[in-house]
Amino acid sequence: MSAIVITLETQANSSDHLIIQRPAAGLSLQGRIRVPGDKSISHRALMLGAIAEGETQIQGLLLGEDPRSTAACFRALGAEISELNTELVTVKGIGLGNFQEPIDVLDAGNSGTTMRLMLGLLASHPGRFFTVTGDSSLRSRPMSRVVKPLQQMGAQIWGRKGNTLAPLAIQGQALQPIHYHSPIASAQVKSCILLAGLNTEGQTTVTEPALSRDHSERMLRAYGAELSIDPDTNSVTITGGAKLYGQTVIVPGDISSAAFWLVAGAIVPGSDLVVENVGVNPTRTGILEALALMGADIQLENQREVAGEPVADIRVRSGGLKSCTIAGDIIPRLIDEIPILAVAAAFAEGTTIIRDAEELRVKESDRITVMAQQLNKMGAKISELPDGMEITGGTPLVGAAVDSHTDHRIAMSLAIAALNAIGTTTIHRAEAAAISYPNFTNTLREICQ
Repeated sequence: MSAIVITLETQANSSDHLIIQRPAAGLSLQGRIRVPGDKSISHRALMLGAIAEGETQIQGLLLGEDPRSTAACFRALGAEISELNTELVTVKGIGLGNFQEPIDVLDAGNSGTTMRLMLGLLASHPGRFFTVTGDSSLRSRPMSRVVKPLQQMGAQIWGRKGNTLAPLAIQGQALQPIHYHSPIASAQVKSCILLAGLNTEGQTTVTEPALSRDHSERMLRAYGAELSIDPDTNSVTITGGAKLYGQTVIVPGDISSAAFWLVAGAIVPGSDLVVENVGVNPTRTGILEALALMGADIQLENQREVAGEPVADIRVRSGGLKSCTIAGDIIPRLIDEIPILAVAAAFAEGTTIIRDAEELRVKESDRITVMAQQLNKMGAKISELPDGMEITGGTPLVGAAVDSHTDHRIAMSLAIAALNAIGTTTIHRAEAAAISYPNFTNTLREICQ
C-alpha cells in the first residue's frame, strides 16, 4: 500500500495550505496518541490562579493561541504567570478584587472564552477602567449575551453597535447580585456571571434551559468558592466574597480535540486508534453519545479521576456508521464537535439531521454555512437548516480545494474528511488549527504511517 502524502506549505502571506493526497488503495489509521490539554480547563486554571491567593501550579496546559491570550491579559492585570509549557506553569495570584488598571488595551485574540469570562471579573472591580478587544473574528462575535446580565448587576460597559460588539470599555462597579435566567445553555455566559458574583456581596444565581459544561463550577469549588448546584433546575448559585487559594491543576486531554481522531478512526476502514488521557466530564461527552447513536465502535478504557475531573483512554475501531438525529439537550454538550460530526454523517448510511444548533452561526465562523459549503465542494450532500444541517451520507467524497475560513475546528474537520476522500485535498488557511491544536499536522502524519 502506498503511503499518504501530507504536505504543509506556507504562502507569502503567511497562510498555510495543508495538502492531503490519499493513496488510491486507501489507508488505515493505527496507534496510541495524546491530544492537547483541555482548552476550557486551561483558560479557567489561568484565570482562577490569577485571582487566587498564593501560587497555582498547572500541568498539561494547552499551548494554543487562546490560552496564550488569556495569560497575556491576566499578566497585564497584575498576575505573575510563568512562560507557558506543558510540563509546569506557575501562577502567582493577586487575590480577588485586586486587578491593577492596565496601561494598554487587553487583547483576547481569537478567544471568546477569554473575553466573555474576563468581562465578569473586570466589571466587578470598582474604580478601575478597562478596555478589551480581539481579532477581526472576535470583534464580530456577539457580546450582548454577557453584557446584558452584567448590566442588570449594575455594570457599566460600552461597545460598538449598542454595546454588543468589541472593542468594549468597562468602568468597574460594586455590582448587585441577581438571579439570571439565561435564554441559552452556555458555559461562557454562566461562567461570566458566576465570576462577577464571586466579587459581589450576596448570592448570584444562574439558571439555564439545559445543562452546559461545568468546568467552572468544579474548579471554583476546588479553589475555595462557596457554590451550590440544583440539578433539577439547572441552577448554580455562588456566594460572593470567598477567598480563593492557589491549587495544583492537572489538565486532561481535550475531548473536543480527541473528537477528530474518534471520527477519523470510525470512518477510515481498518483503523484502530487509542486516544489517551482524555477528559470525559459528563457535560462534555455528547460527542461519545452521538457517535454511539451512529453505531461507532468506541470503548472507554482505564477510567479514572484526575484532579476532580473524570479521565479515560478512548479506543475507536472502524465500522459502518448509520444516520441519526442530533438535537435537544445533547447539543450544549457537543456544540464544538458538530463540524466533525458533520464529517461522520457524510460517511454514514442514510440522512442525519442536526437541529437546535443555531449557536454555530456565531462561532469563529458561521459553522453551519461553512461546513455545508466546504464539504459540498468535496461531493457531500448537505443542506443548511436555520439551526443545523441535513446530511445525506453514502456518497464518496473527492478531494477538492477547500477553505478553513480561519476557523480551527473547520480546518481540522476538513483534514479528517480528506483522509477518506479520493485524490488530493488542499485546505487553505490551515494554520487556524494552531488556535487549539498546534501539533495537529504532526499527529495526522503519525497515525497515517
